[in-house]
Amino acid sequence: MSFARKVWRLLVGIKDALALAFFLLFFTLLFAALSARPNPGSVNDGALLLKLDGTIVEEVATIDPLSTLLSRSLPTREYAARDLVRAIDSAAEDKRIKAVALDLTTFTGGGQVSVKEVAEALARFRAAGKPVSAYALAYTDDAMMLAAQANEVWVDPMGGVAIRGPGGTILFYADALKRFGVTAHVYQAGDYKGTGEPYANSAMSPEFRQNTETYIGQLWDEYRAAIVKARPEADFDAVTSGIEAALTAQGGDMARLAVNAGLADTIGTYAQWGAHMARLAGEDKWDKHPAAFAHTELDTYVANVGAKEKSGKKSIGVVTIAGAINDSEAGPGTAGAARIERLLDDALDDDLAALVVRIDSPGGTVTGSETIRRALMRYREKKIPVVVSMANYAASGGYWIATAGERIFAEPETVTGSIGVVLMVPSFEGLLKEYGVNPERIAVTPLSGQPDVLGGFSPEADALLRIETQSFYRRFTGLVGKARKLSPAQIDAVAQGRVWTGGAARQLGLVDQFGGLDDALAYAAQQAGLKDGDWGVKRLADPVDPFEALVAGMLTGEAAEARQPLTVSAAIAGDNGRVVADVLRDLEQMVATPGVQARCLGCVIEGQPSREAEAAAPRGWSAVLALLAGR
Repeated sequence: MSFARKVWRLLVGIKDALALAFFLLFFTLLFAALSARPNPGSVNDGALLLKLDGTIVEEVATIDPLSTLLSRSLPTREYAARDLVRAIDSAAEDKRIKAVALDLTTFTGGGQVSVKEVAEALARFRAAGKPVSAYALAYTDDAMMLAAQANEVWVDPMGGVAIRGPGGTILFYADALKRFGVTAHVYQAGDYKGTGEPYANSAMSPEFRQNTETYIGQLWDEYRAAIVKARPEADFDAVTSGIEAALTAQGGDMARLAVNAGLADTIGTYAQWGAHMARLAGEDKWDKHPAAFAHTELDTYVANVGAKEKSGKKSIGVVTIAGAINDSEAGPGTAGAARIERLLDDALDDDLAALVVRIDSPGGTVTGSETIRRALMRYREKKIPVVVSMANYAASGGYWIATAGERIFAEPETVTGSIGVVLMVPSFEGLLKEYGVNPERIAVTPLSGQPDVLGGFSPEADALLRIETQSFYRRFTGLVGKARKLSPAQIDAVAQGRVWTGGAARQLGLVDQFGGLDDALAYAAQQAGLKDGDWGVKRLADPVDPFEALVAGMLTGEAAEARQPLTVSAAIAGDNGRVVADVLRDLEQMVATPGVQARCLGCVIEGQPSREAEAAAPRGWSAVLALLAGR
């Protein structure tokens, strides 16, 4: 009885502690809700302050408050490019806004297309006769793209400019896997499809290297042209190919080099920049900090006027497919096919005049890609125009989905193509043999217990995986050929896993014309027979949970306050912290990603699907066998 009483007291104590924690959390959230910003009525005369504490994305990912709290790590703030663009364009016509104050101290970048869209909005703001003033310690690639549009670029005395350009290291694991007795079974369709190469090869194949160097060279040319156009007097080569000599000539002073190279105008501290902004946009009557000036923050402005969609009698739907494609309900920020299919089917009876599909994905599962494509084809069957707008990436599975569009828009910097598929399954018979473990097999068919990741693959299992992979590739190329009206010879020239920039893709017939989302909407309206002013935009998305939005806002606010300013060295070396995560991601992709994949290795992969999310969805026979082997 004594033991039972102790257990009872323990349970009561746990209950009381949980109740107390719940009430504390409730009142904390209540206080935050009552005092939450932004306040839609608080747009002030002065500057629009764009203090970008994070990254620019096509679709802001949801934040799971519980997971974030348990992980004890603060999330990186994400800004939707369209919100930034609309806010800047609205501010250009707003008499209350005298200037844009662009604080890039903790800006971490974004996709090349997304950043370019914001840069173009800043250029329009400046063309309207209003000044843009930028400040940062470190101007790296994406920060410089934005700052180049400013009337004046301030750099901290401890800062500078360091433009790296696209590129990086891809790890190849074949020798390491062999050393540890692991066999990587890679089934790949497409001579240039590089996704499986890190596991099957000890070095990059000539085909993969040639294709990668070609398209990242084209991206670099586009970037360089944009900077030179915005700052024609700048010595771009001094801070790129000639950085060592130029920096030595300046005695190691990176800030002075930035000014002499014409990529910055003024060297000064944050307080000095703030005092300058006070003269430009007005003084802050309440805040007497040396760096204070009259301003309205981005969130406040967006809540007030900056994020309004175009309205009209008829609606054109916009569905966003962002991040890695899987078969689950995941997202936003991850392209969960079940979620996107549900959104599309729910809107099918909403009397939409047309549909625009905004794709920002490097691909993923072929089953998820096909699920979304079929949902889009249901619109085509109802004679509803479907137009595709490509953002930073629309490659592999992203292009698979794009075949449903009757017209495809892209930017010259868009990464697309990668028409190929890959399946990877590891086996460990060599490792077991090394340690004296001898597997014995009992089977009633050649596929019993296959693929056997412990005892090795049977010839029949190996053939099945290879044949299905080739089958999916033929289906992929067939969809492209039918959609783009290309002959088999033309398909062979653009497929094989090759990755293209939007400029090359347009010449090859994979893209119809250059343009952004607004251009795609205008074309969709024209196809639907609508005149300007008669139509509006309807976003196909799940409603935002108020509680999750509140907690997410609190967490991102805390993250912004905790984030350190980025010096040049910190901005460059900071990426090294991702190396271990990249290695773990690569290994997880080989072991825990069953099923044939249409995924682009060279593209930035956002929102990696979890094993649980992928395991919940149907797949082809190869995926079923791989899942059984993983049990």
